Amino acid sequence: MSRRQFNLPDLGEGLTEAEIVTWLVAAGDTITLNQVIAEVETEKAVVELPSPYAGTVVALLAEAGTVVDVGRPIIEVEMATEAATLGEPTEEKVQVLVGYGPAEAPVSRRHRRNRGGAETATPAVAPPLPAGSARPLATPPVRYMARVAGIDLTQVAGTGPGGTITRDDVRALADVGAVTATPLQPPSAGVSPGGDQRETRVPIRGVRKHTADAMVRSAFSAPHVTEFVTVDVTPMVELVDALRQHQAFDGVRVTPLAVIAKALLLALEQNPSLNSSWDEEGQQIVTKHYVNLGIAAATPRGLVVPNIKEAHTMKLRQLAVALADLATTARAGRSTPADLSGGTITITNIGVFGVDGGTPIVNPGEAAILCVGAVRRQPWEFEEEIALRQVLTLSLSFDHRLVDGQEGSLFLASVASMLADPRAMLALS
Repeated sequence: MSRRQFNLPDLGEGLTEAEIVTWLVAAGDTITLNQVIAEVETEKAVVELPSPYAGTVVALLAEAGTVVDVGRPIIEVEMATEAATLGEPTEEKVQVLVGYGPAEAPVSRRHRRNRGGAETATPAVAPPLPAGSARPLATPPVRYMARVAGIDLTQVAGTGPGGTITRDDVRALADVGAVTATPLQPPSAGVSPGGDQRETRVPIRGVRKHTADAMVRSAFSAPHVTEFVTVDVTPMVELVDALRQHQAFDGVRVTPLAVIAKALLLALEQNPSLNSSWDEEGQQIVTKHYVNLGIAAATPRGLVVPNIKEAHTMKLRQLAVALADLATTARAGRSTPADLSGGTITITNIGVFGVDGGTPIVNPGEAAILCVGAVRRQPWEFEEEIALRQVLTLSLSFDHRLVDGQEGSLFLASVASMLADPRAMLALS
């Protein structure tokens, strides 16, 4: 018998730390190869962490709720069988976490002794979720949803494939209160001496911490400018209605956002400075000849900005499909670190909240963010008369180091003109 420690691996995109949300095993438990041992949350996603070892859990080396650096040991396991000779690399078939690379790949793993005598391993990739696990079958977003709702998944009958518990299963129980459990309490809640809860204190972690750090870094490193334009988008609204009825868009959810995104992509072709970044170390302006279009999405974990890769290559129908898929994935909490990295320009749609405009902060590493307000029916001058028209306000924030006032204004005016007269998009397509 030998003991080994499992180090927290890099879960993708060079992340340096993760929070252990929940341990799914305890000291003394017998675990199998690939069994999910914990749920961990990075600054970008919640993922399940499978074990690279089979054996008995000797100790958990980090408590749930703590943030752990990549490479730090988190669990010690007494192996069920003796491993390969120390110091010699072993060829094993190891698989990655869902969404973090190829389905399977042979990986060489080096073992070493730490000062306590136990072997440690930091696999380059992590193995897959186990089949036939005794615990309830559910994805990380569903488990997160159940925890928030105070639902015990062991009491839920899954209706998904193979008895998998779905979001609808949890939502149905949460709505009718069919399952009861002790509700989750906010960590470190502040309570007055008299017992009345006057404050609630929640540690700043995960997505909230990442968002706060990124916004502060952007706000204090990039000189922001925001410009506004209000435009009659009645033709765009009519176009969206027509596309929804068109056979070519059958089964596709066509929204004004898809048309706005297409207009932005076309406007970038004439205004490439809006699709650039500032390289401080190299003292260079890097203009991207591709567009990974970020879409800000509100999720149960907070605001995330997944992006549509190579959006500049997409026709309007492809873009509409990609937007729908992106939104569904983000709201389900299934966006991977790869989905959330590499954006080149962003759209944030505050119109869905009934808000007309704002001054959004540019995402770090990008030059601009387009804010889309609510489409409102209001009096507007049309053909030298006053008529009720569909009117929209666009707000553009940009990094003034990369984009000067003329470039930002021309870009914003170009987007607005295409929404006011979608035929302009045909001319540029």
